[in-house]
Amino acid sequence: MSRVLLTEDDRILRDITVTFLSQNGLEVDATDNGNVACQLVAKNQYDCIILDIMMPGKDGREVCKFIRSKYDVPVIFLTALGDEDDIVEGYEIGADEYITKPFSTKLLLLKINALIKRYQGLMVKGGVIKADEIEIEPARRRVTVAGKEITLAPKEYDMLIYFIENKGIVLTRDQILDRIWGDDYDGYDRAVDTHVKKLRAALGAAEYHIETVIKTGYVWK
Repeated sequence: MSRVLLTEDDRILRDITVTFLSQNGLEVDATDNGNVACQLVAKNQYDCIILDIMMPGKDGREVCKFIRSKYDVPVIFLTALGDEDDIVEGYEIGADEYITKPFSTKLLLLKINALIKRYQGLMVKGGVIKADEIEIEPARRRVTVAGKEITLAPKEYDMLIYFIENKGIVLTRDQILDRIWGDDYDGYDRAVDTHVKKLRAALGAAEYHIETVIKTGYVWK
């Protein structure tokens, strides 16, 4: 059973989230204090850590910096701070995912499980994911192709990880939408094609990994 740490200073929201995650196969420790969170991280081994930003003691950003200085573990920010600058800062200091409140507990669970799978199944020594000529450092969201760093927008980065996690599996546009945008997305499914086009352009010579499956979706080769 995977073990996660949840930091949330809203008691009702914390209790609801702990109950939902526990009912769906996760062992959950919870606290409302950043200082306590750091103590728990140092004492226990977690498969994923979910951080509120505004809380007593160290705030979530400080806790994330502490985690990144010592541990290779996925970190999700779960916060009411939804401005673009806040989100960018969250990723810059090492978050793997950034979810704003109000949020779907189902989406949170999907993100947690996906990150655990990524870290346990794809990580190699040094906290790097390797896929042929592509290397990814999740803690920094840094991607290199044949040794050259490339810049990806958040959606393209998440899509790249999703493809690599599911190498050889045909992913439909609906599956990609659910995973990358969340199941509350009500836009046009061709948004997937637009972002795949951008991802291919960024990958350059490595774009051959993404193969179009006509009338269905895409597969990573």
